[in-house]
Amino acid sequence: MASTKVTFTLDEKTVARLNRAAVFLRIPKSQVVREAIGEYSANLGRLSEEERERMLRVLDEALASGPTRPREEVVQELRDIREARRGGGRRTPFEDR
Repeated sequence: MASTKVTFTLDEKTVARLNRAAVFLRIPKSQVVREAIGEYSANLGRLSEEERERMLRVLDEALASGPTRPREEVVQELRDIREARRGGGRRTPFEDR
């Protein structure tokens, strides 16, 4: 794998953590950074525990507040949607553009 030299500006606390990790793992600092970036990118799009808990709280609150419409209204809307889907296709002919 080809390597490219890059320059980053890090605060002292981050540099100290990088140094500790490299010493503890007995690997070069550049490898610590590569592995950390690999882990970070592998988790992109995943919820953190804090985000997951917040979303669950919102869902619990929504469920606790009860329905916003009468059941009969929802059932009728679903029937209407199903009927429209069974009708298929366009109601008007497609015009060439």
